[in-house]
Amino acid sequence: KKKPIFEPSSVFLHSVAMETIAFLDQPLVPANTRPLTGNFSTGSVSALGFSLPCLRTPAPNHRGKLLVTRASIAVEQLTETKLALIRIGTRGSPLALAQAYETRDKLMARHSELAEEGAIQIVIIKTTGDKILSQPLADIGGKGLFTKEIDEALLNGEIDIAVHSMKDVPTYLPDGTILPCNLQREDVRDAFISLSAASPAELPAGSIVGTASLRRKSQILHKYPSLNVLDNFRGNVQTRLRKLNEGVVQATLLALAGLRRLNMTENVTSILSIDEMLPAVAQGAIGIACRSNDDKMANYIASLNHEETRLAVACERAFLETLDGSCRTPIAGYACRDKDGYCIFKGLVASPDGTRVLQTSRKGPYAFEDMILMGKDAGKELLSQAGPGFFDS
Repeated sequence: KKKPIFEPSSVFLHSVAMETIAFLDQPLVPANTRPLTGNFSTGSVSALGFSLPCLRTPAPNHRGKLLVTRASIAVEQLTETKLALIRIGTRGSPLALAQAYETRDKLMARHSELAEEGAIQIVIIKTTGDKILSQPLADIGGKGLFTKEIDEALLNGEIDIAVHSMKDVPTYLPDGTILPCNLQREDVRDAFISLSAASPAELPAGSIVGTASLRRKSQILHKYPSLNVLDNFRGNVQTRLRKLNEGVVQATLLALAGLRRLNMTENVTSILSIDEMLPAVAQGAIGIACRSNDDKMANYIASLNHEETRLAVACERAFLETLDGSCRTPIAGYACRDKDGYCIFKGLVASPDGTRVLQTSRKGPYAFEDMILMGKDAGKELLSQAGPGFFDS
């Protein structure tokens, strides 16, 4: 049996002269701060009155054993703060911060004025989904659990742009906002992680798989009905891996995209193919929003747009919108360009217990209007097949 190597490091807090270094476990420090330059170069980090953590590169793993890394914060006190040209709003998890830093670095590389010290500030906003960790997402209900407070900060002028994981973004956008940019998509597949099995098929009957996703739960139970699923397996990547190390579950599934952005792929036991586990709508895609009347910000972020990703995400979201999907609904959808340049779309709906899974596919031109129609048509087909009461089982 593999022995996990994660040992929580001792909480460290040290202050010397004008510098303060603290781990994420500690209370946040005042907001008149900025990160030490280090690997993260320019810019500042704050959270509506508090500074928030930069990411630390994980140490190498050993022989496939799990390693949970901690995000750390390094800040220094400033007597005055330079007015930022762009304030980026984001959630505060290590993954969300990695996505915000990716956005910042691309803006700095594309626009010389944004490469100046302090030109870009990252503002952390705690969302409803971050605050309520004791319940499954399906039980909390509603849409926008991880975006609502960020959208409000955008509309209130507290931030200039918002960086979202696209799979968290509702199919509607709040009035007064636009989302003209998707960064190039990461790998959309799911990663299987276990200390005792190389794949889901090798898990003994009765093994517990932890996931907060009804999509993953329904597909796992459909293929492997002898397994049990702990569906309130909430928390960031580090928290879930820690619970796996502690034996709370025997396996978990995580988006490979997130692990790649966190440089934590050494934790992956195996990668599930699209046929084994169809991904969530917009999985692996980052979206950047701004106010609809802010042409300057719209131009900044439009310069980062990856059109192939934007069209694929639009197709998938049209499918999701037709199904009126929410956190209570097991829905999966994936659009991509094939070797001949056509769009291939695959869609799935499932009963929450995995006893019924309905699938469909489409092929057509890789063009916006055609792909929107494909997504909608696929959604209508599965709605018709499902019938009333399908999602209540």
